[in-house]
This record gives sequence, C-alpha cells and structure tokens, in this order.
Amino acid sequence: MGTVVQENMEQCREEVKAGQKHRDEIPAIVRQLEESCREDANFHHVGPEPIPSREGVIDIIHRACRLLFPGYFTRRRLEQVNLGYYLGQEAVGFFEALSQQITLSFRHDCLRYGLPCSHCQERGQEEGIRFMRQLASLRTILATDVRAAYDGDPAAKSFDEIIYCYPGLYAVMIYRVAHQLRRQQVPLVPRIMTEYAHSQTGIDIHPGASIGESFFIDHGTGVVIGETTEIGRRVRLYQGVTLGALSLPKDKVNALRTKKRHPTVEDDVIIYAGATILGGNTVIGARSVIGGNVWLTESVPADTKVFLKKPELVYQINHKRRVLAAGER
Repeated sequence: MGTVVQENMEQCREEVKAGQKHRDEIPAIVRQLEESCREDANFHHVGPEPIPSREGVIDIIHRACRLLFPGYFTRRRLEQVNLGYYLGQEAVGFFEALSQQITLSFRHDCLRYGLPCSHCQERGQEEGIRFMRQLASLRTILATDVRAAYDGDPAAKSFDEIIYCYPGLYAVMIYRVAHQLRRQQVPLVPRIMTEYAHSQTGIDIHPGASIGESFFIDHGTGVVIGETTEIGRRVRLYQGVTLGALSLPKDKVNALRTKKRHPTVEDDVIIYAGATILGGNTVIGARSVIGGNVWLTESVPADTKVFLKKPELVYQINHKRRVLAAGER
C-alpha cells in the first residue's frame, strides 16, 4: 500500500513540474501581446479614456424593465400601498446608473476623438433626467405593443404571458429605450442595449430605426431591422423577416452612412416568415401583406398582397411501408 502511495506522489510531482514548465511560457506570451498593442493594425482600448461598462448598460436595461412594467420584474410583491416607495427607489437608482453610463460615453468620445469639452458629467445628468421624463410615454406606447401581441396571436392567453414570456416584446421594449437615448444623441449606449437584446432573443433591431405604436413581432428569431428603417403603426412581422440594405461596394459605404438605406413599411402591413425587403427606396404600402420567403427590392402599392407562386411539390410514397400499414402483407 505504501508503495502505491509513493508512486502516486511521484506522479503528482511530475505533473506539477510539467504545469510549471507551461506557466513559464506565459511571460513571453504577455510580452508578445503587449507588443501587439503598439501596432496600429491591431485594436485595443489602452489609455486614459474612460469607457462605458457593458455590464453597467445591461443593469440599466433591467432597471428600465422594472420601471416600465412595475411588479413584473421584481422578486418582491408590489402593492398599491408601497408603489410610490418602490418607484421612488427604482427611479433614483436608475438615474444614478443611467447618468453615469451616459457621462462615460460622452467623455469617451470627447477624449478619444479630441472633441471640444462638453461638460460630460453635467451633460450626462441632464440627458439622464431628460430620458426619465419620457418614461411615462414609453409605458404608454409599450402598452400598445402588448395589446398588439395579444390581438395578433391566438396562442397568447393573457397580457401577463406576453410581458413575461414573449421575446418579441422584450426586444421591442429594449429598442424603445435605446431609440430614445439615440434621439438624445447619446453615443454607444443605445447600440450596446440593442445588441444585448439581439444576443438574448435573436431579434436585431437597430436603435436608429423608427417604429410606430402597436408593433408586434411574432416568434421573432432571425428578425433584422436596419438603422434607417421606417415602420408605421400596427405592423406585424414574423420570424426571419429582414428589413435590410442592398449590398454595396466597399468604396461607397462611407458615402451612404448617413443616407436612407433601409425600407419603409407603412401602417397595418403584415410581413410573413422569411421575407426579405431591401433598399432605402423600397416602400411597402399601407395594409399590404407580404408572403413568406418573398424577396423584394422594389416598392409595393397600398392594399397589395405579394406572395410566391405555389411551388410544385413531389410526393414519393414508400409503397412497402404503406402496404404494411394497411395490413396487406
């Protein structure tokens, strides 16, 4: 027994020596990484410029959810008697977190790109409270989105189910928060928000898009809505829909960064799964219906249905299995 223990100990010592040998290589690797940060071709963020915190922005999203839908995203039971206290606590915490990240985003751009001083901290607090003045309005438009989901999906059994469970509503809620910050010209933070929603839901809505009330994304996975997209009221999208831009040569990209590149979808349009609509001049007229898997790069008049011609389906029957199933063996 002692011999076995001794052999095990020797084996452990050898493994420790081997591990140390590998660790001895780490300083050289660190030096290589440090040297690569001095090369312009490689990206890094090493320097005095502060940066917004991705984790901090995600925390703001969670705080916004608790203010926009009180009682849904908290572990504590919320009653009318403690509603004011709850909202007061949440509002103060939200203001502190939001204004801090806005300040960091302004300061980052100011120092990194050599911009004139814009009094970042004061501006961050001003934009934070300016955003909070819109919270009641955001609640109102989100209520129309919840009702649109309920009216458009017979699988929805209640408003509560939609708020708790529907990824489309979650993505739209985050988009509406990010869009307001984008309107206030807050850099970076809005995009962090919508890309977080993208990672959580598979729904990619650029914060620059303009989307009217009563918007519903059913199922949602794979939906893409580009930066300059304009969507009217009471529009419904299904999974896999792309409202995108036409592909461009590399030398023309910069010239079109501030141009309209994505389609316009007017009021009361329904776009079914897998449809792709591209181009800044493409307009889908009001009350139109775009069928599944349709590819469009040109405008559609109002009150129009666009769908693919029914494909020819080929059925191959396994006769042996059919005979066995019929008891004809």
